[in-house]
Amino acid sequence: MNVQSEQRRRRTRFRAGRARVGIIWILALIALVTTAEAVTSRFREGATHGFLVLRAVGSGETLAYGELIAIPRGDRVESRLVWRFRDGSVQDERTVYTQQPVLKLLSYRQVQRGPTFPADVEVSFAREGGRYEVRRHEKGKKEPEVVTGTVELPNDVYNGMALTVVKNLPRGATGTGQMLVFTPKPRLIKMTMRPEGEDPIIVGESRRMATRYLIDLEVGGIAGIFAAVAGKKPPDLRYWLLLDEAPAFVKFEGPFFLDGALWRIELTAPRWPK
Repeated sequence: MNVQSEQRRRRTRFRAGRARVGIIWILALIALVTTAEAVTSRFREGATHGFLVLRAVGSGETLAYGELIAIPRGDRVESRLVWRFRDGSVQDERTVYTQQPVLKLLSYRQVQRGPTFPADVEVSFAREGGRYEVRRHEKGKKEPEVVTGTVELPNDVYNGMALTVVKNLPRGATGTGQMLVFTPKPRLIKMTMRPEGEDPIIVGESRRMATRYLIDLEVGGIAGIFAAVAGKKPPDLRYWLLLDEAPAFVKFEGPFFLDGALWRIELTAPRWPK
């Protein structure tokens, strides 16, 4: 009887252990679902027309000038950021998204061409219909590679929207999302946005503190392991914001493409001709 009682107790503990493991997995799944929710819009974007400058980190060499135009149409925002490089290269990025009640990407298009970039690339995709197209023309090749297809976009895909998402995070909060990349087939990579410190800046005669945000990009699964081994992990990106009554962009640092050099974006203003 004692032997049978001990066996029953062991079976009971085993079933309880399996139940606890099941609960842990359920909680993990709930956490995953929670982090996949889109970020709530706290600050509505208005009509914007701004000017930016791109410099090499380290040398400070001016590489390009940027022009940002964003137009709200109801709850939709149509944004276009064009970079014109001194060597004639161009990067043209167009983003359409909704901002009420949450931030949600509707369509995205990016063009990179010219000697600054390792290849001439045009990428476009849209939430409605899920259609995507990638055209990549390697330097020295006669014909471009064209890949088309469909992809289902989760609600938290933020291509071209990282700054907008960071501006809408509650102070001190960490946000998560995803970015759609093409290799050349579409693939989602995880994006974590979190504050990592403060740095002093000077505005006029006033000394302020800018909050530095880290944008950590991570390839998941087996592909992520191979990417780390091959040294192809997506680069970290950083934004600096002034978090007053309304958040203001101060600076960005990061590459524009995989294996690209570290570049810095700052605000600039038109100059009067002499």
